[in-house]
Amino acid sequence: MSDAGAGAAAGTLLAIHLRPGARIAVVRVDRATAVANQGLDGDHAVGGRRQVTLLAVEAWRAACAELGRDLDPAVRRANLLVAGLDLRAAIGGAIALGDVVVDVLGETRPCELMDDGGRLGLMAALRPERRGGVFGRIRAGGELRVGMAARLTPPA
Repeated sequence: MSDAGAGAAAGTLLAIHLRPGARIAVVRVDRATAVANQGLDGDHAVGGRRQVTLLAVEAWRAACAELGRDLDPAVRRANLLVAGLDLRAAIGGAIALGDVVVDVLGETRPCELMDDGGRLGLMAALRPERRGGVFGRIRAGGELRVGMAARLTPPA
């Protein structure tokens, strides 16, 4: 669906997950603070290129359908779960969530850590069509709330 901005697509922020540390279960929150050039307050990823990760619920559902089971998206450990945005085309573009702007820099490639020793099969199910999501740098910070509108501006 399009909004008033040429080339922009609109969606919704469905969930926010903070990762307190590597290999520690994510914490689901209703609100979070995005800090420019840093990441999400309370998340272990700080600075660098991969300050925030995003996963499209549609891609997650496609991966679950391929696996033949319904898994909680928190298993993926992405910070932001969105609906209505085609993240496959987002690299080089930006995603705005209220005042927060995320420059999308690359694909979040699935790794073997999420497969629990090969039992889940998520790594293979998330590889096609960039189902594993994207990562980016926070250009402008602000408050994030579950339910807020998300707008994707694809690369020029």
